[in-house]
Amino acid sequence: MSENTQLENDTIVTTTADGGRVEFTKEMRKDYTILIPDMLPVHFKLLRNIFVQHGYHMGLLKNTGRRVVDTGLKYVHNDTCYPALLVIGQMISALQSGKYDVNKVALMITQTGGGCRASNYIHLLRKALQKAGLGHVPVISLNLSGLEENSGFKLTFEMIYQALICLTYGDLFMLLKNQVRSYEVNKGDADAMIEKWVKELTNQIKHRKGYTPKGMEKNMQAIVKDFATIPLKKEKKTKVGIVGEIYVKYSSMANNDLENFLVEQDCEVMVPGVMGFMMFKIDNRIEDINLYGGNPAKKKVIQALMKYCEMLEKALYDAVSMYSDFTPPARYAHIKELVTGVVGLGNKMGEGWLLTAEMLELAESGYGNIICAQPFGCLPNHIVGKGMVRKVKEIYPQANIVPIDYDPGATKVNQENRIKLMLSVAREEE
Repeated sequence: MSENTQLENDTIVTTTADGGRVEFTKEMRKDYTILIPDMLPVHFKLLRNIFVQHGYHMGLLKNTGRRVVDTGLKYVHNDTCYPALLVIGQMISALQSGKYDVNKVALMITQTGGGCRASNYIHLLRKALQKAGLGHVPVISLNLSGLEENSGFKLTFEMIYQALICLTYGDLFMLLKNQVRSYEVNKGDADAMIEKWVKELTNQIKHRKGYTPKGMEKNMQAIVKDFATIPLKKEKKTKVGIVGEIYVKYSSMANNDLENFLVEQDCEVMVPGVMGFMMFKIDNRIEDINLYGGNPAKKKVIQALMKYCEMLEKALYDAVSMYSDFTPPARYAHIKELVTGVVGLGNKMGEGWLLTAEMLELAESGYGNIICAQPFGCLPNHIVGKGMVRKVKEIYPQANIVPIDYDPGATKVNQENRIKLMLSVAREEE
């Protein structure tokens, strides 16, 4: 496949002869900056440090606001799901901001390979870049399925296991912060504690430490111990859980700063960790091979990866369980048990049965006031989220669940008013 390069308005334009993708080459690795969207600030900051450690120049996008939405609407069809619109809008608006040299930059996006349209975000992004006159910008697919390869980027086994550990650290920070921040005597203590530990872990990453099972367990226990020293007010707060499509559930830009809003409303927030979603995706691969057959060697590799995730999950659970004041996260195996007889394990598009299971687990663990974040265009999410509310309430009558729609036309005021109504019901029943 040949490649043509020409100069248009002082911008290098590179296209393939067949109109295909622009590869991220070994030469580009030397001086190109790879930009990634910001869904989970602490998690992704740690992940960025792993890529830097392995020789890549990485940038974490921080641009938000209406400009991102409007850019997404301009370059992505408005029937496309809201997360795609935001991610692509954030990337293109960043390139158009003048902050980056568009001839020395690449974009990275995940590609799951499943039935969710997220697998096709990468193609939508390339089409949008062409429309915006930025078709020469390489787009890297971050995937474990061998969907696309680039000579200048390789995801190694070391990077994968380091990334999983960093996601676990991120889940621990998110869990502890949410159980502390609403009760702080000194506002900002939890954020300061996270900043301290991110610096420590970044230093460990630089020296390739903190990745052994013992090193990780030691770090986690020290993190929990530090959080336990934060002075807290002994007050009763309304406990609220958040579930939904993964991007809208976690991204403050997508959910209009939902977690901070709930804290302002005198709530304690619980958000299930991202490692549960990772284990769900890995587990689905094993189930596919069990049902439809497949390469036995591949199955063993996937099973080994699942066992590694279970080890990380146990380390987090054990560390949090050391202190009775903290509520440990539910184990994946338990969440999977909860959904038995409620929704079939074959429901695995998007968040699949996991979303229903998370609602059940939140209701079981005392966070029965649940916000289900529903983005426009995500049909599977509506089925296993909003569509399962009645069934969840049959099992847990005390569950108080409100689905909230997020799309370019939804107003923040309307969303917050619906949440306030849910909270008023919750407080009447306390």
